[in-house]
Amino acid sequence: MTFDRTPGDDEVAEPAMPTPHRYVVIEGPIGVGKTSLVRRLGRNFGSELVLEQDAENPFLERFYRNPRAAAFQTQLYFLFQRSRQLQDLRQSDLFENVRVADYMLEKDRLFARLTLDDEEFALYEQVYERLAIDAPAPDLIVYLQAPVDVLLERIARRGIDYEQQIERRYLERLTEGYARFFLEYDAAPVLIVNAAEIDPIGNEADYQALLAEIVRPRKGRHYFNPLKNLL
Repeated sequence: MTFDRTPGDDEVAEPAMPTPHRYVVIEGPIGVGKTSLVRRLGRNFGSELVLEQDAENPFLERFYRNPRAAAFQTQLYFLFQRSRQLQDLRQSDLFENVRVADYMLEKDRLFARLTLDDEEFALYEQVYERLAIDAPAPDLIVYLQAPVDVLLERIARRGIDYEQQIERRYLERLTEGYARFFLEYDAAPVLIVNAAEIDPIGNEADYQALLAEIVRPRKGRHYFNPLKNLL
C-alpha cells in the first residue's frame, strides 16, 4: 500500500490545520464527491491519504458492462486490496499523522450484498472471515448523501468512461443500502451531510462551512444540512 501524502503538481500546499481527529473517513455512494473532498481535507490537515485504487481493479470495467458476469471477481479484488491497505494502516503509527480515507471497510460487505447472489455472498463471507481484517476505527465518518439524479449528473460530468455504463437502478439500490447501513451504524461518530446543494470543491464558502463541522469534536450522529440563500 502507498499512502498519498503530497499535493499534486498543480496543487498548493496549505498550512496544516489542527483537528481533534487522527483518522477521518469520507463515505457515500459513487459520484457524491468523496475523493475530491478527501484530497482537499488532506491539504488542510497535512494528512496522509488512504485512497481506493479503482483503476487498478482489472474487473471493474467488465462489471459495469455486465454486472452478473463479473461481480464476484470485482468484489474479491476490492476486498483483498482494501484489506491490505487497512492492515498497513493498522501497523503504522496513527498518532504520527492525520489520515483521511475515501472508504471504510464495511462498505465492502455493503457492495457485496448488493451485487452478489446468495451462493457467491456465502463464499465471499468465508473469504472475509478468513482474512481476519483488524481495521482501525475512525475518529469520524463523514457520510455524504445526494439524490440519484445528482449522482448521475456528477458521474457524467467527471467523464470516467466505464462509469458512464452505471445504471440508475444500481445507484438507487446503492443509496438505499448506504442509508440503511448508517441508520444503524454506531461504531464511530458520524456526520451526515446533505451534499446535493453544496460544492465543497468548487465553492470556497461551502468548503469552509463543511470544514468547520468536520473539525468539531464529535460523539454519536450529527447532521449538516446547509440551507442556500434563496434570494
